[in-house]
Amino acid sequence: MKAIILSGGTGTRLRPLTYSGAKQLVPVANKPILFYCIDNIVQAGIQDVGIIISPETGQEIKDAVGDGSLWGIKIQYILQDIPGGLAHAIKTARNFLEDSSFIMYLGDNLIGTGINKFLDEFRTNSPEALILLKKVDNPKQFGVADVSKEGKVIRLIEKPDVPPSNLALVGIYIFSPKVHEAIDRIKPSKRGELEITDAIQELINMGCNVESFVLDAWWLDTGKKDDLLTANVIVLDEWLKANDIKGVIDDTTKILGRVAVGEGSVIKNSIIRGPVIIGKNTEVTNSFIGPYTSIGDNVKVTKSSIEHSVIMNDSELRDIERLEESLIGRRVRIIKNNTSHKALRLLVGDDSVVEV
Repeated sequence: MKAIILSGGTGTRLRPLTYSGAKQLVPVANKPILFYCIDNIVQAGIQDVGIIISPETGQEIKDAVGDGSLWGIKIQYILQDIPGGLAHAIKTARNFLEDSSFIMYLGDNLIGTGINKFLDEFRTNSPEALILLKKVDNPKQFGVADVSKEGKVIRLIEKPDVPPSNLALVGIYIFSPKVHEAIDRIKPSKRGELEITDAIQELINMGCNVESFVLDAWWLDTGKKDDLLTANVIVLDEWLKANDIKGVIDDTTKILGRVAVGEGSVIKNSIIRGPVIIGKNTEVTNSFIGPYTSIGDNVKVTKSSIEHSVIMNDSELRDIERLEESLIGRRVRIIKNNTSHKALRLLVGDDSVVEV
């Protein structure tokens, strides 16, 4: 069994963050989303991993992930030179995959469980494909599966006007080598891409056994700000079980609840109400850091109040009365104007949102 992780794309829904970085490297609880995907694959015992990258962000992915030694595996990078769709990504990885069954994992998806049980079901039943599904409230916004009582997939419909079910496709798929034949038989969709839904439907048309597994744990596609903040809440709740203080906390600071503070960080005269994670070499002074907040490395927070937010590396917040439900990128400075002239002074990039 091999694995491919899709880490290309332009991340339009997370702009402006993704103008300067890969969406798969945006942190949740101070760890890149992509790293959670790799963790899940490695914990399932898969050692042969390929990462699909794009020309725009491929080098950044390589720099962050490396050769795989962080996980004790070898990683091969596969360039998808055009955004040709998920099935096109499989076609691009054909030489890497050879004649092996494989799992395809979208690098910006998070699920609240391991993948071992899905792989076990695939190995036991030997279908040509096993797709993960999740019940959703808004099936019109997803690819939706029509399944039999036995869990066999009858058909797939992309963003249907009249959904046959509320079972949306999760961004994790397991295939036999038969999927390559199906991909060779399909044509690009109206948007010019080889769609994975079309490839799976072609497997069904070919008489192949396509099975489903309905996920009972949480699933999040972290492509939008609100989803990413929700993921941060869930991961902090599940991952941060006890205090982990490696930095310096002065006597006037109050730590309430579960809090992690990285090496080299200094917290002075502040209140930290967990669950909260603070990275390395970060300074927090005269501030309140509220629940479900992740603060990265080399950040400075002074005389500010922050809740339910993600603050990425090398940023600074000073004299901010209250910041909540916010996603702040790298090297951002947010500073209150303390002069008598109370005008707003902004340098804001494309696709930004500012609420004052």
